[in-house]
Amino acid sequence: MNAQTLKHWATRRETALLAIVVVIALAVGWRAPVFLSWRTVLDVANDSSILVLLVMGQMLVLLTRGVDLSVASNLALTGMLCALAGRAAPWLGLPGLLLMAAVLGALLGAVNGWLITRFKLPSIVVTLGTMSAYRGAIFVVSGGAWMSEQDIHPAIKGLPRLEWLGVPALVGCAVLAALAAYWLLHWRREGRDLYAYGGNPHAAAVIGIPVDRRLMMVYTLSGLLAGIGGLLWVGRYAIAFTELASGYELTVIAACVIGGVSIGGGVGSVTGALLGVLFIGVINGALPVIQVSPFWQQAIAGAVILASVALNARAGRLGGRQILERTDKGGAGVRPELATQMVTEGAKA
Repeated sequence: MNAQTLKHWATRRETALLAIVVVIALAVGWRAPVFLSWRTVLDVANDSSILVLLVMGQMLVLLTRGVDLSVASNLALTGMLCALAGRAAPWLGLPGLLLMAAVLGALLGAVNGWLITRFKLPSIVVTLGTMSAYRGAIFVVSGGAWMSEQDIHPAIKGLPRLEWLGVPALVGCAVLAALAAYWLLHWRREGRDLYAYGGNPHAAAVIGIPVDRRLMMVYTLSGLLAGIGGLLWVGRYAIAFTELASGYELTVIAACVIGGVSIGGGVGSVTGALLGVLFIGVINGALPVIQVSPFWQQAIAGAVILASVALNARAGRLGGRQILERTDKGGAGVRPELATQMVTEGAKA
């Protein structure tokens, strides 16, 4: 490995974020050695697994300059419906419940995609509306009642306790979701189209990217992962109620932004998003250990989000300036033959 390669890795955002996480973990471990135990590692991994599912879906949406504020409501509604179905039909097994969660979540996500593409509405407006609608639907289907541990199907409660090849099921689901997202973004044309559209929507349209189909895809996938997350949430905590995971969508967006996924679209990676989840997981696990008030968690996350947005905005301005400078050298305006180059550079940003 030459000096140039070392410099490249040293200046990568992911490397800096990983270093920050390691420093935080070591500092907390120095004050409370129990934090560096294997048990703590498993706890952080399990607690972060459902967040990983939602972050992978949210990352795809953010790459297209959109946002999905309905993921937590989707999670709660799907979890409640699966819990009710498990109680009404005890013969349903784990495969059937998993399939139900995936289909319901995908349908709820597809509603977002259809409204956005059909009526050309801003994603923040659509998902804000469906967030409230889905949350209200939970009250309608449950009658406002809670479902406690004795009401939850044994298969749902047992899922988070399963192990696959020695790996906890929750962690296994998170790993599968991350691998699927990586495969989509790096090995499929659809994934490259997301970077292209987020980097420059007008140029993406010029080169013929099917924008509506890609938007439908990302919102459906985001909903699918949220639906599976709902089943896992209900199983892990053995409870379902109207306000389940209320406000969790902010944590999902925070993890994405901290991991370098730009809210301006076209910039982000699976590795960075996972490190954003790890950062939040370490913070959540560290605060109780060092006996810090949990209210500091929101303050810390908010400060980091603001810093991350500022850094992303600065990087975006610099990248955009470089593209414009090169474009101006070839003549005023954006010529069609330069569209592909601009899209490619936006994807690499």
